Amino acid sequence: MLRLQMPLPERYTNASPDELAEWIGRARATLGDRLLVLGHHYQRDDVMRWADARGDSFALSRIAAERGDAEFVVFCGVHFMAESADILTGPHQQVILPDLNAGCSMADMADLEAVEEAWEDLGRVTDTSRVIPVTYMNSSAALKAFVGRHNGVVCTSSNARAVLTWALLPGEDGTTRGDQVLFFPDQHLGRNTALDLGFAPSDLAVWDPRLDSGGLDDATMKQASVLLWKGHCSVHQRIRPEHVAAFRADHPDGLVVVHPECAHDVVEVADLVGSTDFIIRTVDAAPDGAVIGVGTEIHLVHRLDAESPTKTVVTLDPVVCPCATMSRIDPAHLAWVLDGLVEGEVRNRITVDEETARWARIALERMLATT
Repeated sequence: MLRLQMPLPERYTNASPDELAEWIGRARATLGDRLLVLGHHYQRDDVMRWADARGDSFALSRIAAERGDAEFVVFCGVHFMAESADILTGPHQQVILPDLNAGCSMADMADLEAVEEAWEDLGRVTDTSRVIPVTYMNSSAALKAFVGRHNGVVCTSSNARAVLTWALLPGEDGTTRGDQVLFFPDQHLGRNTALDLGFAPSDLAVWDPRLDSGGLDDATMKQASVLLWKGHCSVHQRIRPEHVAAFRADHPDGLVVVHPECAHDVVEVADLVGSTDFIIRTVDAAPDGAVIGVGTEIHLVHRLDAESPTKTVVTLDPVVCPCATMSRIDPAHLAWVLDGLVEGEVRNRITVDEETARWARIALERMLATT
């Protein structure tokens, strides 16, 4: 997806950290309760310090909706997160993304045109009324609306198991809602969840949108229980089993917890697997003196270590690769959008058209009813 962020005025690019902090603090004080600043867990610390609330993408969007007094919601995250906030907030609230270039490489691996083409290909060989499309929260509003229109559902890393159970496993009446799931855009979350539910590797197939019919023959397209879109998180895919082995060699009594966006061979050798919130709760519950190797984004790992002085929290990734797109949100961009609000100018507003928002809300409400 093409997004164009205008270059910042030199006032901001040349400012010192102290100057930017002064401007941000002054703007926040001026705007008062009209402003809500949200910080995703993967944000850099010099931005997170200004957040009124921090959390994962969906939790932050719900907080924005609950804070109806906040006229301006500045989402320090990435584009799809700001879209979700706009979908859930009221018409009197305006959602702002400090840097329009803050996207998500995983979300961009599945676009509406490619998913619609896959749906048409599936329709040639099977009854798509028995195919449940499931999109991960890390996807565009357009894809959330697509699954809403096609009796599908959104999932998060916390509730993916409940969503796949709802879609594929027999309910109390012994029937299933679907025979297949088309899961996008993250293949790893879909694979890890399906295998955890008891599906065999032979029940799964990877759909490569760059190839005709996903690179699959008609029999596989029809018979696979879960079709996994060939997408991934660039940060979590970096973590490998050898990184876990190296951690265990250095810390034989250490605990390994990884995000389900990691590849399955990493999940197999971890002690615990769960969402960002699960990882945070795991570190919090660990005893004093524990050493915990974490497989997720580095800013969160460092923050967990700093906020757990009686424990040692280390990253499993030896190269320490941050989420490059998330890191685009910086104090300069935050100061720029906040100064605009003080001056009466809303910069970088993120809006979702009402038709798309309506169907996306249906998919999100279906998720909440499911889980």
